[in-house]
Amino acid sequence: MVEVVGWTGALLILAAYALLSAGKLYARSPAYQAMNIVGAAGFVVNGWWHGALPSTVLNVVWMGIGVAALARARTA
Repeated sequence: MVEVVGWTGALLILAAYALLSAGKLYARSPAYQAMNIVGAAGFVVNGWWHGALPSTVLNVVWMGIGVAALARARTA
Protein backbone atom coordinates (compact mmCIF):
# COMPACT_ATOMS: atom_id res chain seq x y z
CA MET A 1 0.00 0.00 0.00
CA VAL A 2 2.87 2.39 0.77
CA GLU A 3 4.20 1.85 -2.74
CA VAL A 4 0.80 2.69 -4.25
CA VAL A 5 0.71 5.91 -2.20
CA GLY A 6 4.22 6.81 -3.36
CA TRP A 7 3.52 6.09 -7.02
CA THR A 8 0.25 8.02 -6.86
CA GLY A 9 2.16 10.98 -5.44
CA ALA A 10 4.72 10.72 -8.22
CA LEU A 11 2.02 10.61 -10.90
CA LEU A 12 0.25 13.64 -9.43
CA ILE A 13 3.41 15.74 -9.33
CA LEU A 14 4.41 14.62 -12.82
CA ALA A 15 0.92 15.36 -14.17
CA ALA A 16 0.90 18.79 -12.52
CA TYR A 17 4.24 19.67 -14.12
CA ALA A 18 3.21 18.30 -17.53
CA LEU A 19 -0.07 20.24 -17.46
CA LEU A 20 1.74 23.40 -16.36
CA SER A 21 4.29 23.02 -19.15
CA ALA A 22 1.52 22.43 -21.69
CA GLY A 23 -0.29 25.58 -20.58
CA LYS A 24 -3.31 23.63 -19.29
CA LEU A 25 -2.73 24.67 -15.66
CA TYR A 26 -1.30 27.81 -14.17
CA ALA A 27 1.17 27.90 -11.29
CA ARG A 28 -1.19 29.95 -9.15
CA SER A 29 -4.23 27.77 -9.80
CA PRO A 30 -5.68 25.84 -6.86
CA ALA A 31 -5.68 22.65 -8.95
CA TYR A 32 -1.94 22.88 -9.60
CA GLN A 33 -1.17 23.58 -5.96
CA ALA A 34 -3.50 20.80 -4.76
CA MET A 35 -1.88 18.27 -7.10
CA ASN A 36 1.53 19.22 -5.72
CA ILE A 37 0.38 19.11 -2.09
CA VAL A 38 -1.30 15.71 -2.40
CA GLY A 39 1.54 14.35 -4.52
CA ALA A 40 4.13 15.49 -2.01
CA ALA A 41 2.07 13.93 0.79
CA GLY A 42 2.33 10.61 -1.04
CA PHE A 43 6.10 11.01 -1.22
CA VAL A 44 6.22 11.89 2.48
CA VAL A 45 4.41 8.68 3.41
CA ASN A 46 6.59 6.58 1.11
CA GLY A 47 9.83 8.26 2.11
CA TRP A 48 9.08 8.00 5.83
CA TRP A 49 8.19 4.32 5.50
CA HIS A 50 11.47 3.60 3.72
CA GLY A 51 13.55 5.77 6.04
CA ALA A 52 14.47 8.21 3.28
CA LEU A 53 14.75 11.30 5.47
CA PRO A 54 16.07 13.72 2.80
CA SER A 55 13.16 12.90 0.48
CA THR A 56 10.69 13.12 3.35
CA VAL A 57 11.95 16.53 4.48
CA LEU A 58 12.04 17.86 0.91
CA ASN A 59 8.43 16.86 0.37
CA VAL A 60 7.25 18.29 3.69
CA VAL A 61 8.75 21.61 2.54
CA TRP A 62 7.14 21.11 -0.91
CA MET A 63 3.77 20.66 0.79
CA GLY A 64 4.34 23.77 2.90
CA ILE A 65 5.06 25.84 -0.19
CA GLY A 66 1.84 24.61 -1.80
CA VAL A 67 -0.24 25.26 1.31
CA ALA A 68 1.23 28.77 1.61
CA ALA A 69 0.43 29.45 -2.06
CA LEU A 70 -3.17 28.33 -1.56
CA ALA A 71 -3.49 30.48 1.56
CA ARG A 72 -2.13 33.53 -0.29
CA ALA A 73 -4.57 32.92 -3.14
CA ARG A 74 -7.53 32.78 -0.75
CA THR A 75 -6.62 36.07 0.92
CA ALA A 76 -5.92 37.90 -2.35
